[in-house]
Amino acid sequence: MRTAHRLLVAAALCFGATASAEPQEGQPVFVTLGTAGGPVPSPGRSQPANAVVVGDDVILMDTGDGAAGRLAAAGLRLDQVRAVFLTHLHLDHTAGLAGIIGLHWMNQMPGPLRIYGPPGTQALVDGIVASMAPARRAGFGFHHGYGSHDIRVDVTEIGTSGPIDVLPGVIVASVENSHYSYRPGSPEAEASKALSFRIEAGGRSIVYTGDTGPSEAVTRLARGADLLVSEVQDLPALEEIIRRLAPGMPAQAHARLMEHLRLHHVSPEEVGAMAASAGVGSLVLTHLGPAPPPDRADALFIPGVRARYQGPVTVAVDLGRY
Repeated sequence: MRTAHRLLVAAALCFGATASAEPQEGQPVFVTLGTAGGPVPSPGRSQPANAVVVGDDVILMDTGDGAAGRLAAAGLRLDQVRAVFLTHLHLDHTAGLAGIIGLHWMNQMPGPLRIYGPPGTQALVDGIVASMAPARRAGFGFHHGYGSHDIRVDVTEIGTSGPIDVLPGVIVASVENSHYSYRPGSPEAEASKALSFRIEAGGRSIVYTGDTGPSEAVTRLARGADLLVSEVQDLPALEEIIRRLAPGMPAQAHARLMEHLRLHHVSPEEVGAMAASAGVGSLVLTHLGPAPPPDRADALFIPGVRARYQGPVTVAVDLGRY
């Protein structure tokens, strides 16, 4: 079975696959726990976090602030979480990981919590576990209390490695995207990587870009996918907000910020171009920058996508299922 699924992933990446309609039993469902583009908190949208649900199993993809609470709000239990995948280590995508790890420990959930992410993930998790030392010492008021139990976390740092058999019949493949533009081979480039993921299960394929700029690697990863879940930003709208909220920002700092937003994120037109080139079945937009109220989101993002991609497009809402 695992060999067959590996061949399915390889075929999709090389030749494309026929996109199917709505997910069927045994196929993955993508739940957007938080849809705001970070790192500025939004009153109407939570920080970036997602759950891939396959049957009774859950795989988290990014764990923005409050991820454990958003998981509960989606009607999913922490003991259903079998693995966590991090696209990159910016705080808006990882701030909720401490809660996931800590509550997994406090509730004595079975097995180690498996965490996959780019270089630096081990150091991040080690720091979280170290921060829990006072709670472990305090326990629950008994010498034999919960404080004596180990915090069981199993970290795997990944890059452009082959597909990972996360669960029986569930495979996750990854590529490095263009959220960073450090000089290839430099220490910064080796230490700072951002990943995009493709999930295959039950004959359905979902690609999650995470944070990325325009990327041929991501386009290839998404080839023939049933669903592409992509970040998106409206740069003029973001710049207007930045000028309004930070009128005293020095010109050089403003220029650097805008360069980062332009190079390391994607516009609606760029998302549409990737979706069209990859031939995906449908497209969901998340990590919205800016994070508008639902009644304004479609008008802000969809027309630009439509200039390049004519398939079904949805602007995600928190706790949406796709």
